[in-house]
Amino acid sequence: MNVSARALEHPESRLAHVISDESELTAQTRIEPGKRYGFFTDTTVCIGCKACEVACKEWNALPADGLSLTGMSYDNTARLSANTWRHVLFVEKVADGGSRATTMKPFQSNWLMMSDVCKHCANAPCLEACPTGALFRTEFDTVVVQQDICNGCGYCVPSCPFGVVELSPEDGKAHKCTLCYDRLKGGLEPACAKACPTDSIQFGEIDVLDRRAHDRVNELHDMGVANAYLYGTPGAPGATGGLERLNAFFLLTDKPEVYNLPPAPTRGSQRAPRGFKAGIATVVGLALAAIGLFSGLRE
Repeated sequence: MNVSARALEHPESRLAHVISDESELTAQTRIEPGKRYGFFTDTTVCIGCKACEVACKEWNALPADGLSLTGMSYDNTARLSANTWRHVLFVEKVADGGSRATTMKPFQSNWLMMSDVCKHCANAPCLEACPTGALFRTEFDTVVVQQDICNGCGYCVPSCPFGVVELSPEDGKAHKCTLCYDRLKGGLEPACAKACPTDSIQFGEIDVLDRRAHDRVNELHDMGVANAYLYGTPGAPGATGGLERLNAFFLLTDKPEVYNLPPAPTRGSQRAPRGFKAGIATVVGLALAAIGLFSGLRE
């Protein structure tokens, strides 16, 4: 196993201080302002352990969502919310006709698992919907909500094509994943990626992650997994409708909607002109109808 030369400088198991630029050891990434960072999630190696969910809640002091199963497989959180910034999705594959699959190829599973998160869109719709500037783009090209500036208007909630942002019933403010903004500023890898035991969640510079993701897709194709593809990279599903790209993107092996992802997400502002035209046409139509009605009554 390759060990970083810097790791050999810290052989002790207990440290009296935080290691500077620790992400260089844990994620082979030095975090520097002005560079773009994000997540590459390889769903083919996700084991559904929920370590990312636990690490996210522990670091961000998020409350539990419930301690009972939802009836939706092994899922107890159901979706992303104001209190759940990482959500592990479980999808059981079924045979033709809707029955449970009883056979599979060697070394394969009838389960699809994926750790979902805020996409930190390069052209984020929530940013342009926020009237107070509570949502802002950080020096790491991630998107963060400032609760002390948020007025709880909720405009960001419907603007997100992925259903990520939610208003908390406790404080009435918008909440979502920050890509561990506080950890990045301290040179630390995000908690979820650091906790992932299979490296299904990989943190790093976007350009590096893009190359790694494309190499992984080619590797899977060579292994016979012909349905592997990327979701959220430029020109791929998920990076549509003016979003440009997702800074948290995924490798999938089934249709996006199977993973509760929109196949062709769009920005609401792109639909605004069409909505204005429809509204104006409706007003004009009602005005003409009213004129015709009053003219008929006079006659």
